[in-house]
Amino acid sequence: MSNSGRDLTRREILKKGAAATAALGLFHIVPPHVLGGPGRTPPSEKITHGVIGCGGISFNKSHLRSNIFPDNPETLAICDVDSKRLAAALKHVGQGCTPYQDWRRLLEERSDIDVIHICTPPHWHALMTVAAARAGFDVWCEKPMSRTIYEGIRMVEEVERTGVMFRLNTWFRFRSTLYSLGADAQLLKKLVLSGRLGGPLRVRVSPDTGFAWKMFWTGDPALPTAPIPPELDYDSWLGPAPYKPYTKKRTHGNFRGYWDYDGGGLADMGQHYLDPVQWILDKDHTSPTEISAKAPWPQHPDACGKWGKVTMKYDDGTELILESREWGPLDPPNLPYLEGPNGKVFRGMRTEPADLLEGLAELPNPPQEGLTDFDESVKTRQRFALHESNAHRSCTLVNLANIAIRTGRTLRFDPIRQTFPGDDEANRMVREPMRAPWRI
Repeated sequence: MSNSGRDLTRREILKKGAAATAALGLFHIVPPHVLGGPGRTPPSEKITHGVIGCGGISFNKSHLRSNIFPDNPETLAICDVDSKRLAAALKHVGQGCTPYQDWRRLLEERSDIDVIHICTPPHWHALMTVAAARAGFDVWCEKPMSRTIYEGIRMVEEVERTGVMFRLNTWFRFRSTLYSLGADAQLLKKLVLSGRLGGPLRVRVSPDTGFAWKMFWTGDPALPTAPIPPELDYDSWLGPAPYKPYTKKRTHGNFRGYWDYDGGGLADMGQHYLDPVQWILDKDHTSPTEISAKAPWPQHPDACGKWGKVTMKYDDGTELILESREWGPLDPPNLPYLEGPNGKVFRGMRTEPADLLEGLAELPNPPQEGLTDFDESVKTRQRFALHESNAHRSCTLVNLANIAIRTGRTLRFDPIRQTFPGDDEANRMVREPMRAPWRI
């Protein structure tokens, strides 16, 4: 059975087979390694993984999982275009793992893998997600979900068409605290849903409220061209991105400073910071309609630069303000994280009035749309809570902010069509061409 033609996932086939065996009363002939036991996990319950991209982010415990039991490994395949990184990842994972340098071969050859982890720079996320979904793999994708809004739309379309499970690797809408804000996301959502704050609401994401934007992720357009390291297949690293001469800070971790591959510190941290905001404000289904930025202009066409403030407004008047404290006229310090006409919530969960949160903790937690354990999503085929659709909307916040920074003017966005009406310049940033032969 090939990946491209399978109608059932491997896990569904195993579950159906186990049910049929039980019905026939034949469990006594099943070998012990299939049933599991002390120190063993039956294959029908073991989720297997393939990891594309072996940079620093892949070494967190969510992605490159060590094969502790070589006779029953978890990580079956890894891929990278840098042979040194590939070798380091293979050593970390251990026995039972096959290395690849071409991610397409991994998808074509491995029908024994459940989940594909995409840990590459963002300019690869859409292509790999679409290909993995078409091949029937569930997908665990690093943030930001997509480099452009259109790429995110295509990811949503393909995941929903194929019915695979998808999760984005940010988790702060599920956590009790939001970075150093000291705020409880569930409690804040209860506050919003209660109506106590009135409306319209305003959220401020800045160093003052506990959110630093990693502004050191800026590009350097003056770096000289350098020899390509022998271990790096640079053309394959670029893939769909425009060809640019190699420099020592263009690839690997420094890719974050270049528009072709990512979007600076705002894109690096934005989905971590803004996805819980979107959930708290009950905006998983929509996007802002007006976006403006204070930043040096014109921005360099290749290298990401500094920015000071981005303001995004929704149709109902809700405002989302991002502030870096790095450039330009600034708002006064010590402003609240969340506010409405009737109250304010500051860093550390200090409120005005002091009793604003009274009684909310005892109320039931707001429901999540889906499971919060991706392993269970893979096993049960129930959608993960941070899935392709709401993850695309929070990534769109990041992309809208960067488009406003790059264009240097106020933008109007249609959250249904997901375009800028009558604005050709901004729309070119919604859907940027890919270098041939790549397309989605």
